[in-house]
Amino acid sequence: MTARIGSISKASLADRVGGAENGICYAVRNARDVIGNAILRPRQDVEKAWHGISARFFAGQETGTTQKARCMALERIISAHSADPQEDALHVALRPGRLAEMVGQTKVIEKLSIALQAAQVRKEPLEHILLDGPPGLGKTTLAHVVGHEMGVTNLRVTSGPSLAKQSDLLAILTQMEHGDILFIDEVHRLPKIVEEFLYPAMEDFRVDFTIEGGLSGRMVNFALKPFTLIGATTRAGLLSAAMRDRFGHHYHLEFYATDELTAILERSAGKLKLPARGDALARIAARSRGTPRVANRLLKRVRDYAQVRADGVLTEDVVERGLAIQQVDTYGLDDLDRAFLKALIDIYDGGPAGIEALAATMGQERDTLEDVVEPYLLQIGFVIRTRQGRQATRAAYEHMGIDSVPTRVDSDGDEHLLF
Repeated sequence: MTARIGSISKASLADRVGGAENGICYAVRNARDVIGNAILRPRQDVEKAWHGISARFFAGQETGTTQKARCMALERIISAHSADPQEDALHVALRPGRLAEMVGQTKVIEKLSIALQAAQVRKEPLEHILLDGPPGLGKTTLAHVVGHEMGVTNLRVTSGPSLAKQSDLLAILTQMEHGDILFIDEVHRLPKIVEEFLYPAMEDFRVDFTIEGGLSGRMVNFALKPFTLIGATTRAGLLSAAMRDRFGHHYHLEFYATDELTAILERSAGKLKLPARGDALARIAARSRGTPRVANRLLKRVRDYAQVRADGVLTEDVVERGLAIQQVDTYGLDDLDRAFLKALIDIYDGGPAGIEALAATMGQERDTLEDVVEPYLLQIGFVIRTRQGRQATRAAYEHMGIDSVPTRVDSDGDEHLLF
């Protein structure tokens, strides 16, 4: 690839990527998709995707406009995924420290509170805990709260992709003390060999590690001190049955109600020393897609607007104007969501339309639409899935300001409304 770049003039390269910013964003986004999905796809599929990306890039088929469209998914303010380390640091500062400070997830908190008290009475470590649910709902926060409640001062945090081999996990396990907590984010992405290495550690608090190899190799048994493993995943279905069965507690986190998000924003605004009046915070909560991470991110953006364009106080009018600049509407939809609905309604007459056709029309990857855009549109009832493809509902037409709803002709030749 380096030689290929060297054969292109600087002017030609700049023209083909449509500007440095779009080119960098395009490269980062696609590299992330290829690497992030490598563990879930056959090798030949990943190589095919990568070669397709590089071929389009160097052939000049990806213009600046198309690349900018592709980057919309990476730059979304309403994305539930973490944006950068700086944002992570702010979320840490806004996290609740105790179970009593947690808002929402009432059933999960009640069951977890009983488990914590029982473990403290018996003076033994908690059983292993599996937390699953969409991103941004507080799985990492809940893991830290459990650590605080159990008096663990050094919560060990890692992620599935970072544990590439058995020795990576062994180095962590052998340093843990009695009652310590190990938190593994994206536990479904653990390599199979590491996952199987973890089984005896979870059940019997021991691991068998092979030193060297071949005829001179030998197995060494390491005894571990009792600990608690907390695993977090956004895709519980990808966990093997053997792995799921080794967790004593399994909690599923649901999306938050608007009043719960408002209470979270009130606490965050208090920590940020940001005064708010009337229903200003409720309006932010209504646009937060039921996700605390999105709510706190929108609060930061509105705070910036209030400090620059207003008197630093959040009011309903300031919130409306601040979110209008961010192009987040009353349902929490952004440009990418509206572009999806516009393509489905204007080009495909409301559907049904295949996801591949929609991806080609929008200049997006299929995975982006399925994983980033569609879930929320399905959740709020703007899109439905059928065997023939995606269809826009009447609510989507009304939200997009389109009065006419198309009719359809069924297989018997009878005309009927789509909705």
